[in-house]
Amino acid sequence: MTERISKEVVEKLMHAPSACKEAVQAGERYLEAVGTPEEEAARKALVEELKEDVTDIDGLIAFASSPAGEAVFGKEGAEATRKAAEAAKAGGEHYCICDACQAGAEILREAGEV
Repeated sequence: MTERISKEVVEKLMHAPSACKEAVQAGERYLEAVGTPEEEAARKALVEELKEDVTDIDGLIAFASSPAGEAVFGKEGAEATRKAAEAAKAGGEHYCICDACQAGAEILREAGEV
């Protein structure tokens, strides 16, 4: 059996305001399946969902620099997000700095995927 993903980090993902509905649902299914015969399948489903969802830091920088990012964050928010992402990248961060991506990346590390 593969190692379990920690409950705390899954809950962190599920409570992140930026987490998408599918990631939250995959987290819920995983936590419900822990200790049951369905655990491994739920774990794999969570990992696959997060492989699709977790954005790398360059993706965040590009998004925050785009008209779509400005539409989501507002002009000042997009600029602040871009600057924060660039600072995080300069500090060695590889993933988006939102709570959902940070928790998702932690789960992927625990699962041996990154």
